[in-house]
Amino acid sequence: MLFRKRRERLTASAQAAAVTGFEALDGRLPASEAGQGLLRKAFPDHWSFLLGELALYSFVVLILTGTYLTFFFDPGMTPSIYQGSYEPLRGQAMTQAYASTLDISFEVRGGLLIRQIHHWAALVFVAAIGLHMLRIFFTGAFRKPREVNWTIGVTLFLLALLEGFAGYSLPDDLLSGTGMRTAHTIVMSIPVLGTYLSFFIWGGPYPGEDILPRLYVVHILLVPGLLVALIAVHLILVVYLKHTQWNARGRTNRNVVGHPMFPQFTAKSAGLFFMVFGLLTGLSAVAQINPVWLYGPYRTDQVATGAQPDWYVGFLEGAMRIMPPWQTTAAGHTVMWNVFLPAVVLPGVLFVVLFAYPFFERWVTGDRREHHLCDRPRNRPTRTALGVAAIVFYAVLLLAGGNDVIAYSFLVSVNALTWIFRIAVFVGPVVAFVVTKRLCLALQDHERRLLLEGVETGEVSQSLYGGISESHRPVEAGRRYRILVRDVPRPLPPPPQAATRLQRLRSGLSSWYYGDRVEMPMTPEERRKVEEALAEPSGGEARSEAGQ
Repeated sequence: MLFRKRRERLTASAQAAAVTGFEALDGRLPASEAGQGLLRKAFPDHWSFLLGELALYSFVVLILTGTYLTFFFDPGMTPSIYQGSYEPLRGQAMTQAYASTLDISFEVRGGLLIRQIHHWAALVFVAAIGLHMLRIFFTGAFRKPREVNWTIGVTLFLLALLEGFAGYSLPDDLLSGTGMRTAHTIVMSIPVLGTYLSFFIWGGPYPGEDILPRLYVVHILLVPGLLVALIAVHLILVVYLKHTQWNARGRTNRNVVGHPMFPQFTAKSAGLFFMVFGLLTGLSAVAQINPVWLYGPYRTDQVATGAQPDWYVGFLEGAMRIMPPWQTTAAGHTVMWNVFLPAVVLPGVLFVVLFAYPFFERWVTGDRREHHLCDRPRNRPTRTALGVAAIVFYAVLLLAGGNDVIAYSFLVSVNALTWIFRIAVFVGPVVAFVVTKRLCLALQDHERRLLLEGVETGEVSQSLYGGISESHRPVEAGRRYRILVRDVPRPLPPPPQAATRLQRLRSGLSSWYYGDRVEMPMTPEERRKVEEALAEPSGGEARSEAGQ
């Protein structure tokens, strides 16, 4: 009884303190208005929307572990003799960066575990952003009014790649030093400006004396600051614009259905964070990654055998390995096409395409309406096929980045493997495009037959005359709604005779994008309901419906 009364008094005191604190805060800031609106926010319930949260929580883990590592890491490049606890390297000359990495791994309490959590979290962070962007691309969630958020997402992906490369290079071991040598070659391949840029970035002739301290500042201050700012803007826009949703009964282009922030989304999201942290910790405890002590300190006259970069920049390595050795010398300048094209032009074109794609598709379709329902990838066969072709293109380059390891493991010729990858990088995406588009159209045709004939029950009956037939049952209402409610633009009409080349190009692209389609049978009443479901929100704002 005594403990119960004491607990009640403590609970009452805590509640009174919370009320007093909130009233003080609300008197100075719009806390109640903001909190009320946020608590009413409807959050999605489909698993595919968790990819963005996975990237966010991986970033939180990166911040926490990176802060701990910052206390012990020294990015200096002045050589010194190692006298630490790792016996095989004792007495060797190395930079403070490498020596401090060894100290973190062997002498700082929990340092190796934190290092590995940090590295695994970086890989998951970039992978989650990539998968999140693929989900947005294949479902059309980049369309109006979310073009700006798509642009922010692509920028976040680009910054994540830069952040990963900077962190990968800091230990100054033989593996990361080999990657730094490759980066220096890429910078030097830029015509005219390459030499000046390399001297500026590296602080003199390679390997320089300033590159690691500068990368350290970029890694712990500049890029993280930009990431935090852009993630904040990204989340604000997500709350303001509301999330897209898969079409289902009760979900239209004018409402947003989901779970309220408290308690459903809060509990689920907090659970996901602890799962991510726990899984990364468990993985780091049992799966070794980046054992820098096995590579030794970086020396400019040595190259690590079987050196491979992290997967997210492996496609650049592969592009350089399969590029023919083309060079041009003019006016005293040598242009290394074998480095400049795959390592500078290719990623530049890639990110320009990513930034521009929402505006390109809007120009092709002429569609200016708001879209809050996700596209099923099969209903946009050309877009889906382009995305799969890009994935195959990336996968071929990634495999080409390890052609020496593959050749050694499977006892094949490196030259033969290089030619296979050179052919596959052009043929593979084309084959993937054709096959994916045909599969999407075949899936649409299958759904059309379901609507016309119904779903097979598996029951076979025989008539009085000996005929055998299989019975069908009508498609259930929810599945029928999901099939019929689709927003597929029709091709633009043919241009007039006096049309410009740009107009003819736009008409041709529109026909190529949306000319192949499978029309779904529906009654006039169903057509009216579909049009109502796809109607644009009045006033440009979708209504939120939480708690469903």
